[in-house]
Amino acid sequence: MTKTHLISVDAYIASQPHAVQRVLRRVRSAIRRSMPEAHEVISYKIPTYKLHGRAVLYFAAWKHHYSLYPAGAHVAAAFKEELAPYQVNKGTLRFPLSEPVPVKLIERIAKFRAKEVAKREKPNAAVPKKRKAHGAAASN
Repeated sequence: MTKTHLISVDAYIASQPHAVQRVLRRVRSAIRRSMPEAHEVISYKIPTYKLHGRAVLYFAAWKHHYSLYPAGAHVAAAFKEELAPYQVNKGTLRFPLSEPVPVKLIERIAKFRAKEVAKREKPNAAVPKKRKAHGAAASN
């Protein structure tokens, strides 16, 4: 099965080698436990978790690792010690396929990202519309 026509996370996982499928199922489970209200879709040809229409977290399998995205400066700083054994580069967290899945860490990262996205949503909704100046209204 080619990855270019995948329409579900199940299909994405099934397209991977058997040993990788087990790892990805654990990653998926950790994300879903942390964000049960998230919508699971394929975006950019990889599994994506969305809240309120906004992408929160992606994961993808590669030859020797799997990755979580996006992991910007806030994520890297918040989990600096826990991420020290892993490769963190340009918004990407890379975890070796040959090591146990850090389920609890992935759960905390997913929750952190969900809060980041929620914070971005609130200020936009709470910004009041600009009012006309008093002088403009009084002159009519």
